[in-house]
Amino acid sequence: MTVQVEIAKHVDNDLVVAFQRLIPQLSKSNPSPTKEQLESIVASDSSHVLLAKVDGVIVGSLTLVIFHIPTGIRAWIEDVVVDGDARGKGVGEALNKFALEEAKQQGATTVDLTSRPSREAANRLYQRLGFNVRETNVYRYQISNGE
Repeated sequence: MTVQVEIAKHVDNDLVVAFQRLIPQLSKSNPSPTKEQLESIVASDSSHVLLAKVDGVIVGSLTLVIFHIPTGIRAWIEDVVVDGDARGKGVGEALNKFALEEAKQQGATTVDLTSRPSREAANRLYQRLGFNVRETNVYRYQISNGE
């Protein structure tokens, strides 16, 4: 199986449908993004939506966020999801390797991500790719979404 990875440059119906299939596999509590939301993300200078395709079909996605701060350029990987039928076939690895290379090309000095301990296969992949577990606290402040 050959996995091709690319950065989404525009939003079409195939992309919207792919996210409607993928996001529920990533999160039970968050709805799939609308076409308008995807257009906003794809148009952003800091967010890069990576798509993994097999035979032209989107089977995975990763969002790479690159941002400038006073201490340098950093990158963050978010919302990595691989379709259940494509797991264990190198899709996650291809997405992450592409993301790391893109972050490097854009001058990032570090790439961070978080992963739940229960995602054992993903955690093994991240460590195999050279990610190190950091001794840090992760805090979250929940801002009301207006509902």
